[in-house]
Amino acid sequence: MAKHSFSLSPLPRGDTLFYLIALFSILSLLLHHVVSAENRHFEGFDADEIDDFEPISAAQHLPPPPPTTILSVSDPIESHHGPPLPPSSDPAPTFTSQPSDPKPASTSFDYWNEDEFEGIPQSPPSDSPLITQSATAAESDPGLKPEPEPEPETPKTISAYTVEIVCVSFLIMFVINYFTGKKENENLALAWASKFATKDSIFDKNFSLLGVGENDDSPLLLKEGQHVFKFYASGRRYCQGLLATMELKSRHDLISRLYNMVVPCKDEITFEVYMNDDAMDHVVVAVGKKKLAKTMQKEITDLQRFASLVSPPSGRKWIADELAVVAESKEVAGDMISEAVLDQVFGDKAYEKFGKGFISIHFSDQHLGSHKKMLVFKFALPDAKNMADMTRLVALVPYYIDLVGRYKLSSHARTKTDGARMKVAQEIYKELQNARQDALQRKKAEQRKKIEEAEAKLSAEALRKKEAKERARQMKKAMPKMKMTRTG
Repeated sequence: MAKHSFSLSPLPRGDTLFYLIALFSILSLLLHHVVSAENRHFEGFDADEIDDFEPISAAQHLPPPPPTTILSVSDPIESHHGPPLPPSSDPAPTFTSQPSDPKPASTSFDYWNEDEFEGIPQSPPSDSPLITQSATAAESDPGLKPEPEPEPETPKTISAYTVEIVCVSFLIMFVINYFTGKKENENLALAWASKFATKDSIFDKNFSLLGVGENDDSPLLLKEGQHVFKFYASGRRYCQGLLATMELKSRHDLISRLYNMVVPCKDEITFEVYMNDDAMDHVVVAVGKKKLAKTMQKEITDLQRFASLVSPPSGRKWIADELAVVAESKEVAGDMISEAVLDQVFGDKAYEKFGKGFISIHFSDQHLGSHKKMLVFKFALPDAKNMADMTRLVALVPYYIDLVGRYKLSSHARTKTDGARMKVAQEIYKELQNARQDALQRKKAEQRKKIEEAEAKLSAEALRKKEAKERARQMKKAMPKMKMTRTG
């Protein structure tokens, strides 16, 4: 009944109990404020923070830390003052120490009651009590740049190897072209030899010995390079021998082949016939295309000294209009350009048909070098399949050997040629004398310079003695010579 009335209606005893509960609540509040004031002395709380109930970090609840050896940062904890701070409001990381034999904290502070335990330093729990120095430094210093992550390697495509592909391709092409070009030049040289240097050919009929050796089994051609071949023949009247040099295109060289596509050139063969000293009279003549003939007259020494361009004679057949003659006299030019040669090669119709490979001829008894009397023929080689096209050009070689070997100048022409050679010989002698005088003067100048340099290095006393010695020598030289005789 009492309980029932207590719960339903106010009684004087119930009022007293209410007052006691209110008084107890006030005392509890006062005690709480006193404890909070004491805790501020130990924990470093500010009055403003307590009054405003602002959330504080766990680092502010901790006592002064012992000496630190490892960087660590403590996470914010939940307290009765409010929820933990967000990550953006975390204070700067503090330095905490770890003893030499660390013991992990086993006490949980989730249900910490400040009313029961006062003045005890709080150690809030941390999910990761130890953090590496690099991670702490990165979090504490926003200016520090994080290490860049390695970029994933992208697979290389074929375009990344363009330079290598080009170089390897060029090398392969160079090697293939070397062997193919070498074979082409060899086939061209063998085609010429099989046409003109084998049995019953032109050179076999006109020379007794063919090839580079004395035996019958000796090779016909001498290979001096991948594009240079030589052929030698001897055993014929009026001459000591014949040397044919084939200078072909550098087909084995890829760069030269590409260059020849831009600047075309021809395969050439040059015949040099060394005439006997008593078998060639005073003959200086050359035939070639007009532009080439003018160039030869300006650049070749013997043509420059003795020959000049010859105008076409009147009243007789002459060479084709594309050609020009450089000769010492009109007599020599007329005798060398015979009717047979005009019909075979140098005439208008013959040259148009058979003269495609003709370059030049040059006969002279005043060549510079070991052989003064020489006949030089220069022709262009056709393809290996068309080697017969130059048959008439090759036939000029034995023809002119016999013609020049038998040729004799008239007395009038010989007088002129002798006078010209005498004049040239005097000019050459004067040039040699001038060259010797220049050499002697240069030698004396060098000696004088050496003496002056040596005198510059002498001391004043040595120079004085030298001058005195020179004066004495000059005085002795100026004194009259006296001859002493003994009287009996």
